[in-house]
Parts: sequence; C-alpha cells; structure tokens
Amino acid sequence: MQRGDVRWYRLGRPDKQRPVVVLTRGAALEFLSDVTVAPVTTTIRTIPTEVILTREDGMPRTCAANLDHVQTVSRARVGALITTLGTDRMTEIADALRFALDV
Repeated sequence: MQRGDVRWYRLGRPDKQRPVVVLTRGAALEFLSDVTVAPVTTTIRTIPTEVILTREDGMPRTCAANLDHVQTVSRARVGALITTLGTDRMTEIADALRFALDV
C-alpha cells in the first residue's frame, strides 16, 4: 500500500465496498494500523474539493475523489489495488484537500 493508491474499501455491510484514495504519507504507512483515505464516487459535482479521475488514471469509469469526506479507517478493511495515481493527479488531490480544510 502506498500514498496515491486507489483501493477497494470494505464497508460495514457484507459485500459492500467502494474505492478510496490512500492519503497517508508513505513513510508512516508501515507503522500505522489506520490510514487516511478519500472516498471515490460516481456523483460528480464539479466543486473545488473534488478531483476527477478517468480511465487515463486507471479507473474503470469517470468518477471523483471527494476531499470533503476524508476519513481515517482501519487498514485491515482496505483491499485490492485498482490503480495508483500519478504525481500530477496527486498534486490536484493535495490542492483540493488544502481547499477542503481551508489551510
């Protein structure tokens, strides 16, 4: 697991999962049992706290990482790799996160 991975996250309900972007810095990942993620949704609102992800990013369809709903989750519930986002896309995610947190 590394920062920028888009992975499946298992929700509390059986057989329900959704993609998330791993945001936790790489140097800390091996020491943590929880990771910070941003959910990915097919609902696209085109707002500054969303980053559009496409097939060019390795996603099966166009969707958006939602930086308004960042959360820390158990690493044990983060599953299979979908894709790893490139540097440019992660810069967009960092910008959207700064906007969401007003920092």
